[in-house]
Amino acid sequence: MPVDGTDDQIAAVRAFNRFYTRKLGVLDQHLGRSPFSLSEARVLYELAHHDDLAAKEIGHELGLDPGYLSRIVQNFDERGLITRKPLPADRRQYQLSLTAKGRQSFAKLNLASQNEVGAMLAQLSSGDATRLTRAMATIEAVLEQRRSQPASVVLRCHRVGDIGWVVSKQAAAYAADYGWDISYEALVADICAQFIKNYDAAREHCWIAELGGEPVGSIFLVKATDEIAKLRLLQVEKQARGLGVGRALVEQCLQGARERGYSRMTLWTQSILVAARGIYQAAGFKLVKEEKHHSFGADLVGETWERDL
Repeated sequence: MPVDGTDDQIAAVRAFNRFYTRKLGVLDQHLGRSPFSLSEARVLYELAHHDDLAAKEIGHELGLDPGYLSRIVQNFDERGLITRKPLPADRRQYQLSLTAKGRQSFAKLNLASQNEVGAMLAQLSSGDATRLTRAMATIEAVLEQRRSQPASVVLRCHRVGDIGWVVSKQAAAYAADYGWDISYEALVADICAQFIKNYDAAREHCWIAELGGEPVGSIFLVKATDEIAKLRLLQVEKQARGLGVGRALVEQCLQGARERGYSRMTLWTQSILVAARGIYQAAGFKLVKEEKHHSFGADLVGETWERDL
């Protein structure tokens, strides 16, 4: 049976809460000098990392009052950050998705938050930064039971018909999620055509992720130089996101590169692709270059990430 905390323990936790919220500035009217409050930023985060969430699901996850959440959703809708459509099972409830403008807004907010935390950590020694993050991990582990493990996924080599599927799914996903035009489909088609035409099984590979016998994701390992492999075209379908499929594909690509004798891996992505960037960072990639460009009908920031194998 749980034991109630002592007065000293309660006071210590409350003091830490006051200190930490002040340190991160979350009591400011706007988070990270952005136009969003902390609650609004959390809602944006959930929508950026999960597709077609019901408003009720977000409220349950974040513990937000339904009336307050409704005002946030209405505000986002008026600003063109989200789309809303009634749930088939209950038309009183809405499915929410970020628009291209909403994803751009989240990407800016996420980058600002990352830079602020980075600046805070930069003031610490390497040892103190490690102590801090380990202590945070301990707090999280103690206060929250871990979520269920990701669903199992089968990774297989590409076969006839898969490459066409990759082109179609990539083009449709980025048009729907980010508003990219048909020039992106042309780029993907060219990458895939060159992969098939010049395929070197000893140095390159494509993995298709399957759940329940249906393709739900893909990733390509291609040769950049004799020593450097390139990760390309990571894609996870909506119904499989949040299940660990992207992480499994990236880990398999890294392992495949090691087995083929590469010593380094590189990839090119965009700053707006928040979920993918998180997977790359967790897999040990480091951001080494940023460059603004206008492609696929959008103003973007291209990023080069690398890691040793």
